[in-house]
Parts: sequence; structure tokens; C-alpha cells
Amino acid sequence: MEVKAFLWKGDLLLLLDQRRLPEEEVWLEIRDHMDAAEAIRTMAVRGAPAIGCVAAYGYLLGIRRGHDPGEVRKTLERTRPTAYNLFYALDRMEKALREGKDLEEEAEAIEREDYEANLKMGELGNTLVPEEASVLTHCNTGALATAGWGTALGVIRSAHRSGKKVHVWVDETRPYLQGARLTCWELLKEGIPHTLITDSTAGFLMKSGRVDLVIVGADRITAKGDVANKIGTYTLSVLAKTHGVPFYVVAPSSTFDLSIESGKDIPIEERSGEEVKTCSGNPVAPEGTPAYHPAFDVTPAENVTAIITEKGIISPVTEDNIRRCLS
Repeated sequence: MEVKAFLWKGDLLLLLDQRRLPEEEVWLEIRDHMDAAEAIRTMAVRGAPAIGCVAAYGYLLGIRRGHDPGEVRKTLERTRPTAYNLFYALDRMEKALREGKDLEEEAEAIEREDYEANLKMGELGNTLVPEEASVLTHCNTGALATAGWGTALGVIRSAHRSGKKVHVWVDETRPYLQGARLTCWELLKEGIPHTLITDSTAGFLMKSGRVDLVIVGADRITAKGDVANKIGTYTLSVLAKTHGVPFYVVAPSSTFDLSIESGKDIPIEERSGEEVKTCSGNPVAPEGTPAYHPAFDVTPAENVTAIITEKGIISPVTEDNIRRCLS
């Protein structure tokens, strides 16, 4: 059965609470924009494309309940500042409202287009995966992070289903353990061979020649190809470059923010240091110790071998090639 992060029911949105996985599958009822905003902010739903879809439905529900459109948008866009799909979806919903279009149809279109884009990226990305491949990935970029199928994990899923012998090294991804909890959960459901590792093991594996390629997702990509993604991605890109391992980014066109030239201009969300000081709710550091928790980092375009989008594969990663591919 295909994994879904959310289900639209016509008058409410059912949302799989990803904070509770893999121990239990709990569905939340999202009935207005405030519910949607809280789910995004607290990471009940995460992954830039999924955030965008949930924000679209949240906007629809807020408008249906008679709330001021400006306040609905502000409430939703304040949740996760780095994920560009959030703003892409809200721009589309706001434009649809302004033009008198059916908001439900627009939200459903955003979801459908993301799913179709994921399938296409899986098809294109599969051409870059060897017949036998050891792949390293970070965070969760599968069906749980999107409208279905996945971005980076979608490429791995497509490669596996095409008959290729793929093994996945899964970074645990502290502090929320999206790799350990979510990616492994999806890979188990799909029957894809995988092994969980601590984030700090990646360099050793690359040095040992046990990684053929790195595939990651993205939360925002600039005009020149700098990539904001889950914290730890930049480190992987440096390690991959040092060891001659291809480093691929998989993201739909809705993740590109062409209004920003450089990664230094991407707003980086900083979450509570308390999240670093615990693991699954259990304290792992002394009470009085301060902690720093940027949720994302930025990988420069020169560290990226190629960006895989639904519109084509961008390589080398340059502004001209990005604009040509997305036009």
C-alpha cells in the first residue's frame, strides 16, 4: 500500500502525525488554517513539498471559515521560513482567490502536480543510478515528505522497482531522527535493502569506497543553484566532493526560488536548542547546557553534481542551465 502523508476529505484534511512514527500511526484532523499552521510548526508534517500541500489545504479551510485572507496567509507563512514550497503554494492560493477560481480545485492541483513531478523525477533520476548501487541519503525525502512517491527517496524507489540492486545507507538525521524513524519506515514498507547509520559515519563509508552516490532533497534552491536542505547536507557534499562521489539533489521546480541569487540570502530557520538536548523526549545533555539548532544548512552549487527536476536534469549546475531547464 502506498504511503500518504495526508488525505483530503472535502471538508477536512487528515494528516499522518510523523512525530509518532514508527511506533504508531495516528491521523490528525485539520479543520482550519490554525490547525494546519500548528501541524507544520511542530513538525507533525515536514518536507518542503508536503508542507506546501498542507498549507494550500489550510488556506482553503481558513477562507471557508470566513477568516481574513491576509491573516490566514500570515499565520501559515510564519511556520517554516526556509521551505520555499510553502510560499509557492500560498502564492498560488492567494492568486486563485484574487481571480475568483475554485480554491479546492487549486489545492488539489498543487497536490496532484507535486505527485506527478515526483514520478517524473524518479524516472529521470533512475537513469543516473547504476544497476548495482550503494546510495547514501539524508533526512526523509519520500512519500511522507511530499504528495506521494518522494523526491530523493522517490528516485531510489524508482530504481528499486525497475529491478536495480540498490542498498541505502540511511543517515539517522539528528535531532528529529527523520532518517531513522521515517526513511527506514518507508524503506521497510517498500522492501528496499537499507542500513541505518549515525550521521557521523558517512565520511568513513565514503573513504572506504562503500558509497556510490549521495542523493538528497531540498527545501529551497537559489537561481545559481545553492541548495538549502536539512542540517548536515553541506557536510555530506564536502565529503562527497573530497572522495569523488556524485552528489545529486532532487527537487521539483516549485522548490526553486529564482528571486534569490545566493545561498547566503536564504532565511535559515533556527529551532529551539531544547530539541538538540533531547532524543525521543529523553534528556541527553545537562540541564544548564546551551544548544544551537539551525534546522538547515546551505550547499553551494559547485558541490552539486546535478539537480534532478521534473523538467530535466541540470548539470553542470549554473544559473543559465537552471533558468533554461525551468523555462
